[in-house]
Amino acid sequence: MIRPSVQRLRAYVPGEQPDEPDIVKLNTNENPYPPAPGVARALRDYDAERLRRYPDPNARALRRAIADRHGCDETRVFVGNGSDEVLALCTRAFVEDDGVIGHFEPSYSLYPTLAAIRNVPTRPVPLAPDFGWTEPPADAGELFFLTCPNAPTGMAYPLETIRAFCERHPGVVAVDEAYADFARRDAMPIALSLPNVLAVRTFSKAFSLAGLRVGYAVGAPELIAALDKIKDSYNLDGVAQTLALAALREIGHMHANVERIRATRDRLAEALQALGHRVCPSETNFLWMEPAGISAEDLFGFLRRRRILVRYFPGPRTGAFLRITVGTDPETDRLIEALRQAG
Repeated sequence: MIRPSVQRLRAYVPGEQPDEPDIVKLNTNENPYPPAPGVARALRDYDAERLRRYPDPNARALRRAIADRHGCDETRVFVGNGSDEVLALCTRAFVEDDGVIGHFEPSYSLYPTLAAIRNVPTRPVPLAPDFGWTEPPADAGELFFLTCPNAPTGMAYPLETIRAFCERHPGVVAVDEAYADFARRDAMPIALSLPNVLAVRTFSKAFSLAGLRVGYAVGAPELIAALDKIKDSYNLDGVAQTLALAALREIGHMHANVERIRATRDRLAEALQALGHRVCPSETNFLWMEPAGISAEDLFGFLRRRRILVRYFPGPRTGAFLRITVGTDPETDRLIEALRQAG
């Protein structure tokens, strides 16, 4: 029979993935630009004969490339089936059955689901009224998920504050850096210098590979070895390993896309503020906006009727806001024009 804890849990609800044409899709923080040309070449040249054999269970070539990127040894790198698998493995490796998982609130809504799957409680730490840093308590959990830059707010925390917390925290801190490539600074140096910190990254956002499902963690060899012990035997397929490696070989393409998105993000933020809306400072590829003159829920529906999808999170802390992914410049222009009509 189904475990009672599974019957009770609320499953994570991903963003809508519509099939209809002419939709401006700004609801799931996908990159609006294609991945590096080398990714397409690697996919085209992939030998189907290789599919009859299992992939490298340790993704050694990809681990070495990631280690080279971050200036560390490959024993400090774990590769997973998207960063979500890495986060799930953290709940299994670092939390006892009678333990607690901590996280900020609001933050990535997957965290409570991962805790419920493990049947352990969470200890949410409410962010400040402006969504800024709140110091977690000493008993914040054996595992603390610290998203920086945060989702859904897009805001980053001072690295000095993060380091001080990690040095005090008695458990493992998983710094979820899904959007770090869009930020001015990141926590990778912290993960490489402290024994209880993992920096968790993804190829989904800045590398334009959300459909591929590749994520990784960097941290102390002991933490990485623990994740390796409990992962699936072949957790990352051969195609994914090959294409992620191709993306790293043309990393300049990713950086160029990031700069384009940053420029559009800043232009969109200025336009939203000119219309009277409140916009939180963003270090990501999305904006967290509190509409003026119309509720967030009504504006969500208004945009949807105009075939523009954004993300609305009902709730006491999030229900007054919309999360808007930064799209291409033409998509951004269409969004701004719709918002003018809504006003």
